[in-house]
Amino acid sequence: MAGMTKFNDMLAPDPLYLPEDASATPSWSAALEFPWSPAIWSGLALAAIEQAQSEQERVHAYALARTGYHRSLDRLRANGWKGWGPVPYAHEPNRGVLASIAALALASRMIGDEEEYDRCRQMLSDADPDSVSALLEA
Repeated sequence: MAGMTKFNDMLAPDPLYLPEDASATPSWSAALEFPWSPAIWSGLALAAIEQAQSEQERVHAYALARTGYHRSLDRLRANGWKGWGPVPYAHEPNRGVLASIAALALASRMIGDEEEYDRCRQMLSDADPDSVSALLEA
């Protein structure tokens, strides 16, 4: 499997492969239709982060990212995640969750919360080191 991270920790749970996420393009109406979708929340958050200039816009982007993060934790737990273990970036349905964690990292940095940025970056690295380069260093 070229390009996929190998998970060799014998004590870790098996990698988590989430089911498909909502296929809607991130939008306000999609968030209302699929409020459980990390992919939609991460898309809204990342767009808001890119455009944020005022304090209000930065706080708004952070709130969207925080919502996506919590929806991601809900989705992970609902699919058997116990708070740790691999979540492979190469599995497309996992990307909304990982993008939501990355969005919270970026939004945290944007509002000056470096501790939260570092915690989210570490969470991504623990889930799949490939996600850090794909989502935070792109």
